[in-house]
Amino acid sequence: MTKKYSRRYQELAKKVEQRAYDPLEAMKLINETATAKFAESAEVHVRLGIDPKYTDQQLRTTVALPKGTGQTIRVAVIARGEKVAEAAAAGADIYGSEELIAEIAAGKMDFDLLIATPDMMPQIAKLGRVLGPRGLMPSPKAGTVAVDLGAAITEFKAGKLEYRADKAGIVHILFGKANFAPEDLLVNLKALQESIERNRPSGAKGRFWRSMYVSATMGPSIEIDINTLRDAKTE
Repeated sequence: MTKKYSRRYQELAKKVEQRAYDPLEAMKLINETATAKFAESAEVHVRLGIDPKYTDQQLRTTVALPKGTGQTIRVAVIARGEKVAEAAAAGADIYGSEELIAEIAAGKMDFDLLIATPDMMPQIAKLGRVLGPRGLMPSPKAGTVAVDLGAAITEFKAGKLEYRADKAGIVHILFGKANFAPEDLLVNLKALQESIERNRPSGAKGRFWRSMYVSATMGPSIEIDINTLRDAKTE
């Protein structure tokens, strides 16, 4: 079945040439092709030369976007005793102990990110069926199992994001708002590229970087020249 595109999308697609763009040029195109009636996000999709079915080729980690995400993140924290007060003081939107676990088990999940202290993880494990499908299960690799709650909450609210490679070895992640200055979008994209490079799985063989495309939420895909991005210098 042939996918039908709106007239708006077809007109925007005419602005994008079938070639790999200089990264800054691509960021400007994101600005130009974000014409929806809401504040679109800037998305990136990176195909890597990995097969995540093998443990040593999996990629799951976090990146701190220097220019932020442009989004308001609602953070929930499950902790006990003084740590609950620490979470509240650090700006957590929702916080609690066993009672919060019970609310989540009942389907109440009015948050975008869940952070937990290590001692609460045995109890949270039973929420796997509820949290897992939504990508909300706390994990040490994702930085969402933490002892220093203040630092974790501050970092995630400031622009720290978790990302992972899916079963096809592709990373999908938002890296800002489409109306960010092109230079700011480039700073965030460069931070992501460097993060992926630093966390390259030990089992990755051959050509690691396969392709990278960016777009506004409702805009056409724009191919990035990965080698130029890897060599780019940002402030």
